[in-house]
Amino acid sequence: MLSRSPGTTRAARTQTAAALTLTAAALVGTALPATARAAPEPLARYHQQHLTWKSCVLGPDDTTGKELKQAGARCTDVTVPLDYSDPGGRTITIAISRIRATDTARRVGPLLLNGGGPGGPSLGDPPWVRDAMKDVAARYDVVGVDPRFIGRSTPLDCRWPTGSAWRGAGEDRAGFDRTAAFSKGLADRCRAHAGDALPHATTRNTARDMDVVRAALGERRISYLGYSYGSYLGEVYASMFPGRTDRVVLDGVIDPDRYSARLWRGTEPANRHALRGWASWAAARDATYGLGGTRGEVLATVERIRAAAARTPLRLGGHRLDEHVMPIVALNGLSQHNDAAYGDFARGVRDMLRASRGERVTPSPWLAGVLEFVLTGTDSPYGSAQTAIICGDNAAPRDPEIYWRDVRRGRAGDPLFAPVTRNINPCAFWDRPHERPTLIRDDLPALLVNATGDPRTYYDGAEAVRERWPSSRLVTLKGADQHAVYGVYGSACADGAVNAYLATGRLPARDIDCAARTTR
Repeated sequence: MLSRSPGTTRAARTQTAAALTLTAAALVGTALPATARAAPEPLARYHQQHLTWKSCVLGPDDTTGKELKQAGARCTDVTVPLDYSDPGGRTITIAISRIRATDTARRVGPLLLNGGGPGGPSLGDPPWVRDAMKDVAARYDVVGVDPRFIGRSTPLDCRWPTGSAWRGAGEDRAGFDRTAAFSKGLADRCRAHAGDALPHATTRNTARDMDVVRAALGERRISYLGYSYGSYLGEVYASMFPGRTDRVVLDGVIDPDRYSARLWRGTEPANRHALRGWASWAAARDATYGLGGTRGEVLATVERIRAAAARTPLRLGGHRLDEHVMPIVALNGLSQHNDAAYGDFARGVRDMLRASRGERVTPSPWLAGVLEFVLTGTDSPYGSAQTAIICGDNAAPRDPEIYWRDVRRGRAGDPLFAPVTRNINPCAFWDRPHERPTLIRDDLPALLVNATGDPRTYYDGAEAVRERWPSSRLVTLKGADQHAVYGVYGSACADGAVNAYLATGRLPARDIDCAARTTR
């Protein structure tokens, strides 16, 4: 959610309310009254479209396409309306991939994937998801979807100089004012370069697209696996289109009551906990990384780097790391609880420490990737689409003083994370959303999965959804500061629970607790 590393589960694996109806009831998944069925349905041409399946490989350097081809996937584009209130108007395309079921005698149906973000592509996810599914994969058509404006779907690009709209507020009012101006500039660029698409970049429209995909595949119902923001998308889809879901797995669960244009707010305690856990790991390896021999010493090193970046931007290769960016780097380092991810972050912190001492530093690969993401326009489409969806779903406070007061209150207890999580962002300068948020249904028989220390979709959100949906069940990975569990973390307990549900359609009799593994 929001930062790049958990935005898509593929990246994590390698590194890591009243709903407004439109004019026709069919557009939001409600059956038309009998008296209206004689009239043409506005979405009939989309539901009945012919899909032409083709190779997923776009060229010799297309690694994702080659992985899909090797796994037996085929790809196609699904046509959907840009504006569901005007289904006869402009259209856009949604790119999907599919690995078909091989056990056709026991076929369950399609399993649609969303890896989160928002802004993360999922077209490339079916191969590794099928690996996680083990034998049950043979019974599903595993379908990867690049949501509207993302990946290989019709793009949305505001031509930003960054892949992330989020920044730390800095040390004083002048720093905060700089981030406010930065946020306004990003919003203005979106109006200038993608203004016609912005009103239609919403979770509700993404859910409508999912239902067109369902119909175009010729299916009455779909199963769904959604991570992080994808959990919210699943909640919205199931609420807008009741009766059209089969087996639903939500991993990294967002409490819909807390989904807002300020999604980071409230994650400070979970991120501090994850930072302390990493610091203990790094302290045990002081001979390797040189960050301190105790957890307290490692945390003090991080604080010295933060203070140094606030005084003078740190030189890291061709980049400058200042008070606004250093906390973003720290947040990007905290989502995966494993030795490889911890090591990447430790090397990045070591690079920043050396730079704070005035040394010439070529950043390590992980840090170089984060800096390129945050400080260049390479991933502008990702950040543009992510922000457009978040701002298009919920109105944000528009008065900068609200954010400034919030930053000042939070900074005393958390000078590293609170200036990011409570800071102003482009949503404060966005046009008002065209629809109200979806009223999420009171109950859904879904399987929920969450780690207790998840620093992105924190655990009490999963508990809140579990309470809202008493017929659901919750699989808890205890003792891990991990974002995205199924097929990502490597818990036989959690993966087995998900696969048993996908195989039988029966939820566990009770909630399941799984123990985290011990890092080496």
